[in-house]
Amino acid sequence: MLTPSSNTVLEPVTMQMLKDLPDVTAHFSRFRVTAIGLDQAALSQFDDRPMMTAAELLADAKVDVIVWNGTSAGWLGLDSDRLLCERITQATGVRASTSVLALFDVMRQRNERRIGLATPYTSDVQAAIIKSFANEGVEIICERHQGIRDNFSFSQVTAETITEMISELVPSQPDSIAVFCTNLAGAPLVNLLEQTYGIAIHDSVATAIYGAMSTVGYDLTQVSGFGKMFAQA
Repeated sequence: MLTPSSNTVLEPVTMQMLKDLPDVTAHFSRFRVTAIGLDQAALSQFDDRPMMTAAELLADAKVDVIVWNGTSAGWLGLDSDRLLCERITQATGVRASTSVLALFDVMRQRNERRIGLATPYTSDVQAAIIKSFANEGVEIICERHQGIRDNFSFSQVTAETITEMISELVPSQPDSIAVFCTNLAGAPLVNLLEQTYGIAIHDSVATAIYGAMSTVGYDLTQVSGFGKMFAQA
């Protein structure tokens, strides 16, 4: 897993998701990300060079797949993740995936074209995500965001706030809801929220696991407690 440096959520959540799978291990490599915005300073954090350095360090551990466990393709466009995966595989010989590409795989397989979006981001970043999704044929029909720029602060968004965002999206009856940020602690809430509202909820840390395992042909139904995407894979 390629991990934003100021992220504190994705690693413990990933380990929680894998705790009942003794044949699977997760390994992490960081590069600096401290703020999310559309200004040049924030965008430059996702330059391929530090990401590739982090990926090459993971390849030394002889991992089976390298995953960008972040959502930058949401505002940069999905081609940024497609190119990153190509570059990682070319440089390391290791297969690659990303949280965002896996989310779109899930939505395509489930024929979800009208979705809700819950994020911690600022309004301009949210607008860029909505545009990127539209370019890929997915309409965001309802959204909630928290207006936060500092990456570490995403981890401080409470379960109550995440739950409230999702509950406010439900009346629009989207095909599914994306909890979109790998430093937002949404994954542990998914099962209860899906049962409560009857709508599939795709958390971006969970989609990173989905992308990793589907890339290597692992039985996704072995992951339990984190959403319909695994149970119905």
